[in-house]
Amino acid sequence: MAGKNQHVVKRPDGWAVRGEGNSRDTSHHSTQSEAADAARDIARNQQSEVLIHGRDGKIREKDSYGNDPFPPKG
Repeated sequence: MAGKNQHVVKRPDGWAVRGEGNSRDTSHHSTQSEAADAARDIARNQQSEVLIHGRDGKIREKDSYGNDPFPPKG
């Protein structure tokens, strides 16, 4: 079974990684790049996705580390 998707989100003091559905952040980082790297490590272990949000809160990038169908459907 796949783990929780990991979201990289802006915080007043930097950037955070939060598991989907969690009420608390998993980790805090000073840069978006550091937070994205941490989220990717978690996603690889849990075979889930990373969703990187921009400063405006909108998703600007997705990376999947789960069991993707190949070739993709559609």
